Amino acid sequence: MFDFEKRLTELSRQKVLCVGDVMLDRYVYGEVGRVSPEAPALVLAVRREEVAPGGAGNVALNVAGLGARCVLVGVIGGDEAGRVLAAAFANTGGRIEARLVPDPERPTTTKVRYVSEHYSTHLLRADWEDARALGRKREDEILAHALKALPDCGALVLSDYGKGVLTKRVIDELIAAARQAKKPVVVDPKGNDYRIYRGASMITPNRAELSRALHRDVRNAKEVAAAAAELAESADVSAILVTRSEEGMTLVARGSAPVHIPAYPVKVRDVSGAGDTVVATVAAMLAIGAEPEAAARAANAAAAVVVGKRGTAAVSFPEIRAMLLPPALRAYEEKIALDPRLLDERLEQWRRAGLRIGFTNGCFDLLHPGHLKVLAEARAACDRLVVGLNSDASARRLKGPDRPIQDELSRAQLLAALEAVDLVVPFEEDTPLELIRKVRPHVLVKGGDYKREQVVGHEVVEAEGGEVILVELLPERSTTKLVERSRASGRSKRG
Repeated sequence: MFDFEKRLTELSRQKVLCVGDVMLDRYVYGEVGRVSPEAPALVLAVRREEVAPGGAGNVALNVAGLGARCVLVGVIGGDEAGRVLAAAFANTGGRIEARLVPDPERPTTTKVRYVSEHYSTHLLRADWEDARALGRKREDEILAHALKALPDCGALVLSDYGKGVLTKRVIDELIAAARQAKKPVVVDPKGNDYRIYRGASMITPNRAELSRALHRDVRNAKEVAAAAAELAESADVSAILVTRSEEGMTLVARGSAPVHIPAYPVKVRDVSGAGDTVVATVAAMLAIGAEPEAAARAANAAAAVVVGKRGTAAVSFPEIRAMLLPPALRAYEEKIALDPRLLDERLEQWRRAGLRIGFTNGCFDLLHPGHLKVLAEARAACDRLVVGLNSDASARRLKGPDRPIQDELSRAQLLAALEAVDLVVPFEEDTPLELIRKVRPHVLVKGGDYKREQVVGHEVVEAEGGEVILVELLPERSTTKLVERSRASGRSKRG
């Protein structure tokens, strides 16, 4: 089983080579309020414009967003759109090394989408392009850049939009070089004859592209799997990953059973560039040694993130990590304030939102139902619950030299995994008084074995209009008694 939690951190040490059709995406947003008197056409009152790299350029942005580096090889025209693209890649902090071959005989491929913001609808797309295959001189330049970069990269992406960069010669030579160097090759395909990608590690068509390649409709999961298996054999590629929109993805690796990966339930805003995100994620994952299924599952999560964004967008490492990993595994960095700045940030956010903040504290040495009752009732009395946790030294002074049984980080992680807890804050002092002064909670909660006036910090909370809540304890539920019973049981067994 692929360890996403451990291996995702390795992305920052990887580099991916992306060769293909670079383009500029422009989005013109506005409102439609009338029909033109000159012709039966809608009038878009333009409010704003956005530009972003598209095609292979968007693949590179997604690779960089995941934390890896990317060498991007493509062609631009000698025009303003080409200069905009070059500048965009130069501003990526070194995450993208763009080796763009200028060709003054063709325009930079540009797509302009006119979008109604009110209806979130694309009204029209206008394209500037020259899709003729590159001449021999430009092929030589593309291959020279790519082959020079390949040895330092962990994977190769061929981003084929049919705009002339990926000629048969370029494809053949790059796949052959990558196979010789034992580098995985991932292809975002174009056209209907996938035999031109012979020898690739994985091809990522969508369902419609799969249907066109096999000249028949494929509808359900069974038909998709059968068609993908047939295509993998005929095209001589190792695996086919079919994207199926809201139905998820199907992975067919030669010699293995098909794997159907369900889609995440997300609100779809824009599917533009989702294929770029998939191919970038698959390549980055294969570069760190992931098996095809693990790479496909990561790509499925990345696609779920990016379709929730407007326009051509990239997915970031934290976004894909949050989608892939369950909350309990993310709790360490999201819910434990080892850095005081995290507490400050959360408190500021919660106060700005007008949320009711609660506080309780303890050693929580051996978590038991009594603790859970206090935490649940504390959380029920507030919108966000901060738990002050005695450090190891503080617990030792309070409980004795044999305590705590579990170290501070272990206790913090257990608390952070609980749904009732929003933030765990360790403190070194004997009491949480200074922490309470910093948190300034609206609600201070302790177990019913205390009286109100015995609760540390009650004066601070009540002075600001807050309240103290005492939770009735469960009988015979305490860490000390659990420890005593365990020790007594051990002695009786030895006797």
